[in-house]
Amino acid sequence: MSSEQTPAQTPAQSAVQSSVPESGTGTAPAAGERPRRLTYAAALAALEGIALVAAGGWILALGLAGSPDDRQQAVTGGITLLVLALLPLLAARGLWQVRRWSRGPAVITQILALPVAYNLLQAESVAIGAGIALAVVSVTALVLLVNPATTRALGITGPGRAE
Repeated sequence: MSSEQTPAQTPAQSAVQSSVPESGTGTAPAAGERPRRLTYAAALAALEGIALVAAGGWILALGLAGSPDDRQQAVTGGITLLVLALLPLLAARGLWQVRRWSRGPAVITQILALPVAYNLLQAESVAIGAGIALAVVSVTALVLLVNPATTRALGITGPGRAE
């Protein structure tokens, strides 16, 4: 259709169209450039996902090749960690691509990591260091994810703030 054949839009119609995001994309209305805080949050989520893949692979390998106390429990634990790694990895990818949907899984991942960090801190072994690291990463990622610059970049508005 040429520009002569398209009907003219009123200013109100233009405003309505520009405020409605494209359906199915899951992106922010005007994503623009990714803020540094969002990049850091994506990197931390990816780091957690990679750590879960490494731990799951290690436990699975020990369960299959080593001599664990309970082979079935080791294999199940390894597979469970590998599946759980999908959540932070998908969230990291979505945050990197500035997808609105990715903030929810990223926040859930951080909230779920806090009790794990607490349990690691209760151990009397080298797991205490892992607990400290996990707690620092989780709290840092949560702070980055609720930051106003991050929520604006993702196109997330608070309750009652339709823009």
